[in-house]
Amino acid sequence: MKQTLEIIVPTSWKDLTLNTYLRFQRDVKNFEDNPNAQMDFMMYHFCNLDFDTIRGLSVNSHNSIAEKFNRFEIPDKLPLQRFITINGKEYGFEPNLSKMAYGAYVDIAQYEELTIDKNWGKIMNILYRPITSKKGELYTIEPYTGRDDWEKWLDVTMDIHYGALFFFINLHRDLVNATLNFSNQTELPPNIKQTLLKSGRIIQQFLNSQEAISRRWMK
Repeated sequence: MKQTLEIIVPTSWKDLTLNTYLRFQRDVKNFEDNPNAQMDFMMYHFCNLDFDTIRGLSVNSHNSIAEKFNRFEIPDKLPLQRFITINGKEYGFEPNLSKMAYGAYVDIAQYEELTIDKNWGKIMNILYRPITSKKGELYTIEPYTGRDDWEKWLDVTMDIHYGALFFFINLHRDLVNATLNFSNQTELPPNIKQTLLKSGRIIQQFLNSQEAISRRWMK
């Protein structure tokens, strides 16, 4: 008797947790030039299908699942969520980055890249802290203490994580463009001007690489 297999396919980043995404990222890193393997790993991790089942899918079923993945929203369009509730507790995004505690800055700066990898949950745990008071759009959060309870972020969905990541990417891009425009329009000593231009291009290349990494899985 022919059996019917029910396959639950996620339709957006809201359906995937950071933990699921990191497991996928770990397994697919050796297959960056193999789109077929990448798609199989997506089905394995995102749809909970074993590889024997994936190989046994009809071509139409396989293509249908792949098409749903390809319709995922581009990550850079996801907004920053300033408030998020985890296990019944409300957390708020750092309300004033210019006044962020020195310890928080140092702890974030220790990571080589601002990207979604094994360290990302620790970065989110620094940026989001429990809300102590809230009135309308105004709120305060707990002082930074360096508390190492970041594992809760593994169960938070990817729309929240991408919203935070691209908040910084877009912010940095705006700063880079402003720096380049300023250096092009202002008469500066040649050595300072060249340093600004070089630094701006390096930062822009880094940001472009982060966007390329984020988009790669959805091609």
